[in-house]
Amino acid sequence: MGRNKKEALVFTCMMCVLMVVGMSFYNVMLNTGLTHTLFRDVAIGLLPALIVALFCDVVIVSKSAKGLAFRLVKPADPMIKKVLFISFFMVCGMVLCMSLYGTLAHYGFGDNFLRHYLSTAGLNIICALPLQLIVVGPLTRFLFTRIYP
Repeated sequence: MGRNKKEALVFTCMMCVLMVVGMSFYNVMLNTGLTHTLFRDVAIGLLPALIVALFCDVVIVSKSAKGLAFRLVKPADPMIKKVLFISFFMVCGMVLCMSLYGTLAHYGFGDNFLRHYLSTAGLNIICALPLQLIVVGPLTRFLFTRIYP
């Protein structure tokens, strides 16, 4: 979304911040449960995760996800179909990247790396797709259109 590079960057940052915050809460609760240190634990990992997510979004995932989406939708298709396809492929790509980051950060590259990575990616897609399609995507679009009418 956005009519120029500045607006597109603002939209990307808004989307990334909201998704990283939501997924950070989810992953911390998966690992430690609902404890009194939840907010502290999320805050500690938030900035590094956000930096990695923005990098992955801008450099790795965005172009590929949009390319895949536009191979499957036609220019005449409704905008909602385009948005859903782009969102789906963005979530899939970002889950793969951020699960790799999370697996390396928490488990390292050891004997059970592949098992941890696949488990993490599987658990993350379960939360990330509905979070994006139902909460973060619509909220970001709503806020963005208020900032840039």
